[in-house]
Amino acid sequence: MPSSFTTYVFLPPMAKVSGGLAVLMQVAEHLDRGNFPVRVVRREVGRPVLPEGFRVPVVEWDHLRLDGDDVWLVPEGWANALAPGLRAGARCVVYVQNWAYLFSSLPQGVSWHDLPVSFLAVSRPVAWFIEQALGRSSLVIRPGIDRSLFRPLERKPDGPLRVAFMPRKNKALAELIRDLFIVRNPEFGTAEQMIWIDIQGRSHEEVAELLAHSHIFLATGFPEGCPLPPLEAMACGSLPVGFAGFGGWEYMTPIVEGGREDQEPWRPWFPVPENPWPGNGVWVPDADALAAVLALEQAVHFWTHQGPKLDQALRAGQLTADAFALEAQREQALDAWSKIKSWDA
Repeated sequence: MPSSFTTYVFLPPMAKVSGGLAVLMQVAEHLDRGNFPVRVVRREVGRPVLPEGFRVPVVEWDHLRLDGDDVWLVPEGWANALAPGLRAGARCVVYVQNWAYLFSSLPQGVSWHDLPVSFLAVSRPVAWFIEQALGRSSLVIRPGIDRSLFRPLERKPDGPLRVAFMPRKNKALAELIRDLFIVRNPEFGTAEQMIWIDIQGRSHEEVAELLAHSHIFLATGFPEGCPLPPLEAMACGSLPVGFAGFGGWEYMTPIVEGGREDQEPWRPWFPVPENPWPGNGVWVPDADALAAVLALEQAVHFWTHQGPKLDQALRAGQLTADAFALEAQREQALDAWSKIKSWDA
């Protein structure tokens, strides 16, 4: 592939900038600043609305012209958007941000094996899933978080414990977990003892502020490719508990409460990537509401009793968040594109 190749990043026509859409924009910005020619392509004029300060050149769909030297990057849930790249003979790359949607948008009768595409994965668990499903290897570019925005306070506020959650996925399950917890722990059934904070639909700045003032984050999302809310909660000094959604095991490590066998944390059946930090949360099987309640009770115990276990978990959360800073994501993106540059066209 010539050194002058241009990367075109497809942006789905979403009304709001989701986490996955934000990651696509971040990758485009990293490439632009790393001197890789790049353009973002909108399927509909004006959608999505690009954030203030976004400087990557924009090409509207009707003006898109690809050739065989270009890279055409498309998220996994928009297989039909591959068509311009396939017609032009461009290097088509599918960025799999959620393993659960890998097959969701393929036209009937079409297989990934039929298409001349390469894959990027948003996490090592997703890369493992792609390999198991398709026998294909993937480069990995993880999400990045702004550590200047998502950071802890010097100390959490006094008063009631604050539990943040985002019920965008599995709202009914989040409500069940809350109801179960209050039934089992009626002393926390009033706002004087515990406040539940819904962060759904908030701006990044609002989310960072709310998480920084929260003690615990309840993760109810699944399936996930590499979930950002628990990671942002760690960055803000909250202790996360709940579901990993499979992809969360990219960074989630379980807190080991004690040495007895009945206190060993739950671990999934599939291989979990190794990370250098100790336990950063209390993680339970996806959709197991009662297990999530028990995890929440454990987190409440940590906060009400303080002590070294809580301190270690919060420090591990900071180490985890640092590993997902935007600078780390930039290095991954530039390293991946250096490899893509060497691929045969």
